[in-house]
Amino acid sequence: MPVKVSVIVPVYNPGPYIEECVASLLRQSLPHDAYEVIFVDDGSTDGTPARLDALAAADDRVRVIHQENSGWSGKPRNVGIDAARGEYVMFVDNDDHLGDEALERMYAYGVANDADVVVGKMAGRGRGVPVELFRVNRPRATVANAPLIDSLTPHKMVRKAFLDRTGLRFPEGRRRLEDHVFVTEAYLRAGNVAVLGDYVCYYHVRREDDANAGFQRFDPAGYFKNLREALDVVERYTEPGPLRDRLFRRWLRVEMTERLRGRRFLDLPDDYRRQLFQEMHEVIVERFGPGVAEPLQPAQRIVAELAAADRYEDVLAFAEWESAVALRVTPEDVAWRDGALRVAFAAEYTHRGEPVTFPAAPGSSVPWPPRDLEGALRWLAADTVGRFGRAGADLLLRHRDSSAQYFQPVDVVRETVPTGDGTRVRLVVRAVATVDPATAVGGGPVPDGLWDAYVRLGLGGWTKDARVGPAPRQGRPAPPAGVVAGRVVLPYWTDRHAGLALDVGRAGKRLGLGRVAPRDVVAEGDRILVPLPLYVPGPTGALLRLASSRDVTAELAPAPDGAALLTASVPTTGLPGRVWRVALCPAPDAAAPRFLPLSFALRAGADGLRAVPAPRPGGARRLVRRLRRGLRRLVGAALLGRG
Repeated sequence: MPVKVSVIVPVYNPGPYIEECVASLLRQSLPHDAYEVIFVDDGSTDGTPARLDALAAADDRVRVIHQENSGWSGKPRNVGIDAARGEYVMFVDNDDHLGDEALERMYAYGVANDADVVVGKMAGRGRGVPVELFRVNRPRATVANAPLIDSLTPHKMVRKAFLDRTGLRFPEGRRRLEDHVFVTEAYLRAGNVAVLGDYVCYYHVRREDDANAGFQRFDPAGYFKNLREALDVVERYTEPGPLRDRLFRRWLRVEMTERLRGRRFLDLPDDYRRQLFQEMHEVIVERFGPGVAEPLQPAQRIVAELAAADRYEDVLAFAEWESAVALRVTPEDVAWRDGALRVAFAAEYTHRGEPVTFPAAPGSSVPWPPRDLEGALRWLAADTVGRFGRAGADLLLRHRDSSAQYFQPVDVVRETVPTGDGTRVRLVVRAVATVDPATAVGGGPVPDGLWDAYVRLGLGGWTKDARVGPAPRQGRPAPPAGVVAGRVVLPYWTDRHAGLALDVGRAGKRLGLGRVAPRDVVAEGDRILVPLPLYVPGPTGALLRLASSRDVTAELAPAPDGAALLTASVPTTGLPGRVWRVALCPAPDAAAPRFLPLSFALRAGADGLRAVPAPRPGGARRLVRRLRRGLRRLVGAALLGRG
């Protein structure tokens, strides 16, 4: 079979951090003979060369190329491109990893859309990744109709014939931003770029030792020299005007103004801060006209203006003020309705823990550019009020282990709340998100695991994420677990942050099934009816297990009080003894069905069945269970406490 994809991995002294990368590449769903993995060892001095050679000897998909150290990742990637036999090449860093179906899905999407470049959804584990770009699938994306320019890391799939036809390669040598130069030119010269947003293809990982190349402090002069090369690419392939300004704005926003804001700027040594600021000032003055900065969000525009005017002390003062800005998300309701979880919340920005207030009638006389910090804050307030009608909020479900996250549908209402004498207002965004377990993850069902709910609010030049919470223990919503879309979904509040989370397919005691007492069970001959603290949108099949040996079909149906009513006919013939413990499987069609013990047993008598307290296990069994519970608590504390 012809090779469909060549995966190119530049390698330099990754140590054990390469293992997850290797494992993810070898378990790809693409057929064994449809892809190859090319590791280009850039002069590693640890045990990696021998590790890779052994891997290649054991697996014919793997090739290893050894070379002298070149100083950065550009040359190893180019060597990999030249050696690749695949129709597409995929660039992966040695401390990151892929989703199991990444190559198969990205290749199929690229072929279906005749794409020269395929951008797969990313998840950041301790690292920032684009969010808005992956809100939806974009089969025909351009730098004009999609925020492609927000994704300039090299982790893309690119058609080999396109690279050979254009001669496009990475800049080589010890330098920075070689990926910006390469990816920008690829976007601008590609016949089509396709963005796959409904499956996490690439996991961008921050190493525990913080030794990722991108986290090392850079030399400002060299960095911004390399940044100018990316700007040169934009100028080469675009005409002066709005599109060029929009593309330039990405570097002004991400590489400059964001580095000059809040703690990120304040925590740098003063001499390094000044050097960084001076290099940015020179690029802004040299390369960016007024059309680049003007459409920025208010706080970003202030920083850009101060940097252009060489006002270092004012930038520092504004960073001090901004460092106290935070996002607060207050949960207002969490409830099941029509098979989905409705999450109502209010979101607003705070400063030093108090709501940020704005002038109720800002007027139009606030001067620009601001003369000092006070003037900057007045202008920021007035402009933010003027833009409030466009403020938006999103709710994202984020997987706790992988950091994969997915947008949920949200209905938003913007509210100005008067404070004090009415001359100032709070700007509050209220929203109701709909989390449908059947479609919440890229249009498909939510996989088992722990999922945290985050709100993302864009307002005033700030775009921040925060958990839904903290929710005070008294009076907070406490919806039951829902049996929806063939899985058990438990909304709960985390112990550490009191933030909203979902436990999918894992909860046991938290479901509250142990609260069902024998007196709650109605027995009519061989038929039992049991009220359970569960939500079901309609009749759904379940299983009962009797005496650990026989499974009988059951039904869960909505009860008038909002709980669920379990109904089952229990045949008593052929069962051992006269008293049978009972366990419930509420989601028998789940990938891993689980039986959960109920707190009652069934006794057979002359007049039919009767519910009685479940027999206590013997001493040895109690000891084993106690040890298991202790182990589960330790593991659970580690997982849930991270929430």
